[in-house]
Amino acid sequence: MNKRIVKTDLTAKGDRGAVFRYIKVVMDRETVNDSDAAIEILAPTEQRVPLVFSSPHSGRDYPADFLAASKLDAMAIRRSEDSFVDELFSHVPYHGAPLLKALFPRAFVDPNREPYELDPSMFRQPLPKFVNRRSPRVAAGLGTIARVVASGAEIYSCKLDFEEVVARIERCYRPYHEALEDLITQTRTMFGTCILIDCHSMPSIGGPMENDAGRRRQVDFILGDAHGRACARPLTMLVEETLRGMGYSVVRNTPYSGGFITRNYGRPERGVHALQIEINRALYMDETTFERTAGLAKVTSDMNDLAARLVELEPAALAA
Repeated sequence: MNKRIVKTDLTAKGDRGAVFRYIKVVMDRETVNDSDAAIEILAPTEQRVPLVFSSPHSGRDYPADFLAASKLDAMAIRRSEDSFVDELFSHVPYHGAPLLKALFPRAFVDPNREPYELDPSMFRQPLPKFVNRRSPRVAAGLGTIARVVASGAEIYSCKLDFEEVVARIERCYRPYHEALEDLITQTRTMFGTCILIDCHSMPSIGGPMENDAGRRRQVDFILGDAHGRACARPLTMLVEETLRGMGYSVVRNTPYSGGFITRNYGRPERGVHALQIEINRALYMDETTFERTAGLAKVTSDMNDLAARLVELEPAALAA
């Protein structure tokens, strides 16, 4: 496959500096267009702070052949989306930090998993030995290629070929992680440390990996730091105190303590601190119609203020 990168200037003028839009395209054709894009990076012309933001589940470009192979309708297939999370954090480039976001949907391939966490029951042929068949995510139907959406509904009407999985991982998963690794490495090289904020949303009523799937969630934010292993405590404390000061209810690590991205990249001893943020969708959207509500403007403003607070955090406070 040929890899191409397309860069487009989004703002000809701006009182806080121009922001660029980067599209990384993985393709085997000669033409370049947005439909080939796997990821997008919103970045300042010059990175000024040791922060990187990641939104791996807000993609909503559903391939036609994927929809055709699904037994779910166009609305039901979206139950796993972190809808509009990329919008909630869209202002971070103005604070001097990049925002990486997936354009492909989580139901198609999930970049917050190991490269090959797969359920053998989904495939026509036996899977290679290197595949992780036994993780809790696979058991819940939410592996790298999910069997179900977040509501628990089965996605596929027939079994898959393993070659299709490989193609999805090469076209979508690997570009996401290549870009994330590059951003983390560049940030740590420039500043000596890197703070990775992994941005997610959660349904207001449970999910397939929770014991209380039928109960309405009372908390607004869940912070996942892998129980203190993925980042220094002052980072988690700063985010928690900031959100509480805004009037939100916040808990740590229950039931979401951090996915693959947080656990894989969070290495405080190496100067990389990763924190997962889960936002209750009822704060900003209608979960039935997938429409923005009036609350989206407030949450976006608050996330902008949170980014401003993170910018003020002294790197010395994160020393392991």
